[in-house]
Amino acid sequence: MPHTAMNDVLTRISDVFGSWGAGTTLDEMRDGFAQLVSSGRRPREVRNVDAAGVPGAWIGNETAERVVLYCHGGGYQMGSILSHGDLMQRLADESGAKVFGFDYRLAPEHRYPAALEDALTVYDWLLANGIRPERLAVAGDSAGAGLALALLLKLRTLGRPMPAAAVFLSPWLDLQARSATYETMAALDPLTQRDKVLRMARTYLGKQGDATDPLASPIEGDMAGMPPILVHVGGSETVLGDSELLLDRAARAGTDVKVDIWPGMIHHFQVFPELVEAEQSLRQIGAYLKEKL
Repeated sequence: MPHTAMNDVLTRISDVFGSWGAGTTLDEMRDGFAQLVSSGRRPREVRNVDAAGVPGAWIGNETAERVVLYCHGGGYQMGSILSHGDLMQRLADESGAKVFGFDYRLAPEHRYPAALEDALTVYDWLLANGIRPERLAVAGDSAGAGLALALLLKLRTLGRPMPAAAVFLSPWLDLQARSATYETMAALDPLTQRDKVLRMARTYLGKQGDATDPLASPIEGDMAGMPPILVHVGGSETVLGDSELLLDRAARAGTDVKVDIWPGMIHHFQVFPELVEAEQSLRQIGAYLKEKL
């Protein structure tokens, strides 16, 4: 059966990326990405705050006891509370949690480890402001999922309290892009081609950066001691192999990871609410968070 809504999404993606050329500035690309991801939608319930110097926002019911710390995607170079606010609102609605989004520093102006430093600052700020780890989850999409996993690795190293759970949407975890799916899914994925992924990795790391550093490329980390993790990934994504690699390495380490593959879905498909599968995915993620928190 034709997937009319997906065809519309693919057309929008093509229109945005097709409008970029050699003269397109980074700010213009960031604006275009934000418009693509949000389609101009804004969260209903948003309260801007300063999280120890990092711009942040509470989204959802402010009286909720469950909390989700959300790391937005965008290849570490794009994305913001603005671009992902609608997704965070829908996640709050489905989970009964209040979601905390934050604008971590972006490359190339701020390379690794700036984003991770900001994520750690926000996590510590949440705990200092009375958020209990057993009612807290971390989540993210694409590069944001990689940042969330890197944060978990850093928390373990520092001996900080771990959150109760993690949720990753279409996680990009391997800055070397080694999985076979970067080739086998290339014709189906309009967003994450291997050469593009590797360019984003170089921009994030800088010339002297190490793509095998577990805090930059978290698939390289030891998965022991991680909280339970739920992954939702599209069956038409080049980064699908990253999720499969995470599942394998987590199983060896004794960490509970569940990977749900959504046939025919593209990279971080949940940002497109016109897709029925996006609603279904978020509903299942919400149920998972209600159970864990």
